[in-house]
Parts: sequence; structure tokens; C-alpha cells
Amino acid sequence: MRRCLVPADGYYEWLRVDEKTKQPYAFKMKDDAPLAFAGLWDAWKASDGSWLQSFSIITTDANELAARVHSRMPVILHPKDYDRWLERDSERAPVDVLRLFEAEAMAAAPCNPKVGNAKNNGPEMLTSA
Repeated sequence: MRRCLVPADGYYEWLRVDEKTKQPYAFKMKDDAPLAFAGLWDAWKASDGSWLQSFSIITTDANELAARVHSRMPVILHPKDYDRWLERDSERAPVDVLRLFEAEAMAAAPCNPKVGNAKNNGPEMLTSA
């Protein structure tokens, strides 16, 4: 298991409105600063001989802001913890850095429901339709 940082400027989560409707919300830092999720990555050889690489984002319980929309959220690391998270010399992962990010430093807003389709991409996805 290899640890990595997953850079982002925010993330989406969906609030179930009713049986058929989900409203996406965009989460970001209040100051629009980029952020990094705690991640894990690996590489392996496929049966055809090609190398595959993949990663996953570690999630945790939602903070007060995210909990209004969903029960979980990605682990957002503080910049001061990046080096510790990436350190390869320790036997144990520094799990103490996998904590809730402060809700006060984040912002959330409803966004365009079309955001859930990979064909839709652009700044208009961040506005409510």
C-alpha cells in the first residue's frame, strides 16, 4: 500500500431530495485554495502484460458542513501533514492525520444537476440550474 496526495480544488456530494431526485453540492475551501485528499495507490500487471495504476481516496465521517448533505467526506489533509502522510520510512501509516477537516474553513453550495454525467464539464456545473 502506497500513500499519495490527490490534488483537487473541491469535490461533489449528492443530497437525496426524494426517491428520484438527488441535488449535487460542490465543496471547496472558503479561500478557494487548492486542497489534497489522503489517497492510496498501487500498480500491478494485468493478464495482457500491461501495467495498471489506480488510486483511491480515503473517506471519513462528515464534518458539520458536509453532514448536511452526506454522511461521509474525503479526508482532506492539512499542508503541514503532507510530508508525514507521504513518508515511506515508517512501518505504520500516520493515521492521526486522517481526521475531520474544519468545517469553518470550507464552503458548500448547490450546483447544476448535470454534474453527475461525465459528458458535462465546465464552470457552469458549479452554478445551480
